[in-house]
Amino acid sequence: MSKIHFIGGEKGGVGKSVLARLLAQHHIDNNQPFTVFDTDQSHGAMLRFYGDYSRAVLLDAFEDADQLMEAALAAQQNVLVDLAAQTSAPLFRWIDQNDFLALAADEGVGVVFWHVMDDGADGIGLLQRLVDRYGDAAAYVVVQNYGRGKDFSAFRSSPARAAAEAVGARFIELPELHAATMRKVDHLAASFWAAGQSRPGGLGLMDRQRLKVWMRKANEQIASLGPVLAVQSPVEPVQAWLTGAADETSPG
Repeated sequence: MSKIHFIGGEKGGVGKSVLARLLAQHHIDNNQPFTVFDTDQSHGAMLRFYGDYSRAVLLDAFEDADQLMEAALAAQQNVLVDLAAQTSAPLFRWIDQNDFLALAADEGVGVVFWHVMDDGADGIGLLQRLVDRYGDAAAYVVVQNYGRGKDFSAFRSSPARAAAEAVGARFIELPELHAATMRKVDHLAASFWAAGQSRPGGLGLMDRQRLKVWMRKANEQIASLGPVLAVQSPVEPVQAWLTGAADETSPG
């Protein structure tokens, strides 16, 4: 079945788009079918870095937001929705007024909320409100971003974590990438795969190595989620081999 992944956390600057970019690259590297929707009307990180796989969506307009479900039904794939800061209100309005979670269950479409957080109190409270709102009607992945915080002990002992665990949430840790290296990657306006290649005007050797190590660690965390990202691919194994999908190089 298809799944719709809402990559959020509501609070700005916690690394939602970085995670969305990692998930996009993970799908490309593993030949997994996916589509990305970018909700940021001003910056559009996914449109910038993964434009070949992304399209814009305006959550304030119901007819536009309907594209999310249409994409999930059009093909068996993961639909990644990169939620800009302060987009929770229109998203929740669309979900609630359309009884979307019930519809998704009827249509066999999975719904996953990714909650990206720093080590501040806001992220804990926002997670609690999200779980209180939708309970076990959806799946959850909580992402502790060490690029935006170092001490998550308050979260680990919080009622919000316990509430998330009670509804089957999964937890991963996003490692920190050296800040100067991340800035250089962003200035290249390229996918993580492209940024890691040796080319004129690109990253130096040590920056490429730091990016490689960071991506390996991040992908280990993503891979640990197992069935959360699993969908039945429309490409049969033999066909995938014949079309070169088994090639170890990434097209990203």
